[in-house]
Amino acid sequence: MDFSHVNTDLWNFMIQIGILCGILLLANTIRRKTPGLNKLLMPTAVIAGFIALFLRVFNIFDIQVNVMEVVTYHTIAIGYIALTLIIPKREASASKVLIGSKTGALIVSTYLIQAIFGLIISIALVYTVRPDLFMASGVLLPMGYGQGPGQANNLGSAYESMGFYGGQSFALSIAAMGFLVACTVGVIYLNFLKRKNLITRRSFDPNAQEIPTIEEFEDKNEIPISESMDRFSVQVALVLFVYFAMWAICRFFTNILLNADSNLARSIIFVLWGFNFLFGALLASAVRGIIKLLRKKGLMNRQYINNYLLGRIGGFSFDIMIIAGICSINFEKLSGLWLPFILMCIVGAIITFFFLHWICKKLYPIYFYEAILCLFGTLTGIISSGILLLREADPRFETPIVSDMILGVTFAAGLGFPMLILCGLAPQSTEMLFIVFGIFIAYFLLLLLYMLKFKGKKI
Repeated sequence: MDFSHVNTDLWNFMIQIGILCGILLLANTIRRKTPGLNKLLMPTAVIAGFIALFLRVFNIFDIQVNVMEVVTYHTIAIGYIALTLIIPKREASASKVLIGSKTGALIVSTYLIQAIFGLIISIALVYTVRPDLFMASGVLLPMGYGQGPGQANNLGSAYESMGFYGGQSFALSIAAMGFLVACTVGVIYLNFLKRKNLITRRSFDPNAQEIPTIEEFEDKNEIPISESMDRFSVQVALVLFVYFAMWAICRFFTNILLNADSNLARSIIFVLWGFNFLFGALLASAVRGIIKLLRKKGLMNRQYINNYLLGRIGGFSFDIMIIAGICSINFEKLSGLWLPFILMCIVGAIITFFFLHWICKKLYPIYFYEAILCLFGTLTGIISSGILLLREADPRFETPIVSDMILGVTFAAGLGFPMLILCGLAPQSTEMLFIVFGIFIAYFLLLLLYMLKFKGKKI
């Protein structure tokens, strides 16, 4: 076998990953050393993504879009699996579960209202000035704004295979714009709150030295340092084994569904592979439960899961996902799509902000401003965007919105599953699209009713 540079199959993928990592290090230096850039609250991975996009578009580096798409697809699932395997430090109380479930309902209802207004725009354009537009393109607004480049890439690619030329780049462009909205609108609103003395802004110093405790790195009965298998190796093996098991299960059900010649079966297959991260997270949750049961029964003595290392695996995966996702944008394919793109981005930002402003005041009256900063940053960018905004108002996370978000994401996975099925059904026909549109509205109203009226059981 030839191990030299001539063997492109051997070296190509590693070279592409090396370029991404080099760009990430460069972006981190730029963000730290450029005066005023920290105040924009732009995540380092987002800066790296735009640098990579610039280098690719102007052919400064040979960054291959097909490799970036593969990286985006896999890293989102790996990141979700790693974070789902993390063991919660304490069981949530009944009241905490209630607010967590309502936070999950809020997250999904925001996806729904983004989808509703996105579809209003795409349908209106089809029946007026853009009859050739892919009518279901409005569904990509919540994928880009609400869920980020990973899911935007998956659904955009699926829609492109269904006839939406430029669908993948359209969705990724919405995700990239979502980061800009989160950081610019979020910072403007943050300064508005400060001027009105509604919050006491305490700047977060990224250069400040934090002294971690030993509990942050390890739990009781973990693998000893002297063990033959490294702790980090165990975490990587757990994550990749769960991913492999997810692939095997999805393949098994796909083979069954292929025998059923129906639109519903095809839509379920699309959900299985297009949203692999969700099934990976569900399987990771089951594995975590099995490990907990084995330890409780005394059949497993060691604590093989290390929360700190899993968090680092998840963080690295999401950083690489963001860079690769933004870098995959193809501006040539956006030709003719600028009108729906601009309209969806503007309307999406406005409706997301005002909906969250209204509902957060009802759900989180005591820490309303911290909640809207965190949720707006998350539901237009990603969770790190929301955390960066929150840190400016609550640098020590004294309000419970972060724990509400973490618990809420778990509920959102279940509550959002019907929406994923509907996203696959929407492009099947015009009639089906309007049915999906109606279901989106009905489901949104149902979640809204739950958030505003359900009080839980009195204890």
